[in-house]
Amino acid sequence: MDDPYQILGVAKTATADEIRKAYRKLAKALHPDANPDNKAAEERFKNVSQAFKLLSDPKKRAEYDAGQRAGFGPGMGAGQGMGAGMGGGARGPFNFRQTRQNNRGFDDIFSDLFTDFGAQAREAPRKGADVRQILTIDFLAAASGGKHRVKLPGGRAVEVAVPSGAADGQVLRLRGQGETPPGGGQAGDALIEIRIADHRHFSRDGDDVRLELPVTLSEAVLGAKVRVPTIDGPVFLQVPPGSSSGSLLRLRGKGFASGKGKRGDQIVRLVVALPAQDEALRAFLQTWTPASGYDPRKGL
Repeated sequence: MDDPYQILGVAKTATADEIRKAYRKLAKALHPDANPDNKAAEERFKNVSQAFKLLSDPKKRAEYDAGQRAGFGPGMGAGQGMGAGMGGGARGPFNFRQTRQNNRGFDDIFSDLFTDFGAQAREAPRKGADVRQILTIDFLAAASGGKHRVKLPGGRAVEVAVPSGAADGQVLRLRGQGETPPGGGQAGDALIEIRIADHRHFSRDGDDVRLELPVTLSEAVLGAKVRVPTIDGPVFLQVPPGSSSGSLLRLRGKGFASGKGKRGDQIVRLVVALPAQDEALRAFLQTWTPASGYDPRKGL
């Protein structure tokens, strides 16, 4: 059999609706009831019907197209004849003479021609399309979790339960909140991508939270108990005597939830901050010398 696209007069990129419209037009013009005793029209009608049955079935159409790309002949699908691909159902080929003998009209005939196509749609209802949206939340909201409202494409608002410890780029799926397919069926899902805004002081490292904490020279040298912000609120931290800039201190369990019933830590990096103008400190350092042999750059 010839190329089904050529038989229906449609492009290989034709949509299902374009294929259906082309078929209806040809079928009405070529139907045996409209062309009594016209063998050529009857033969063309059979070919048009077979071409439509192949191209209206997404699976068979895909197999046929794959066969063409693989180099099979115009009437062959991937590994099978076109006739076998279309005439292999339990219904068999149409019997046009029997149709006329039963005095059935065009409406009944077209009902038969679309029965297989419609039955297939009923047997495998299509799921609606998923919709996507971005939800931007602040750093502390990601740490604690909670409910947020987000507006989906189309204007409908839904409530999203963000888990504590949510990660940037994490996608939450709201089942059944997507689009409903034409003619009914299962709605798609809403996919909500979490974006976490930067924080002024905190940063995230896996489940750990990092913070740079300025301390005075005396706090670093002599040690001190200082107030430190965390995602749960401020706590006190003991700075050991003789701490240098860059020293790391750990606050256990003050990080993000790990999803395993545990939490990460908060890593505090000390930064010694000196005043811009302190004459007393300047005068002291002019008379102070480090211990003999001390060289902070010895390892460089």
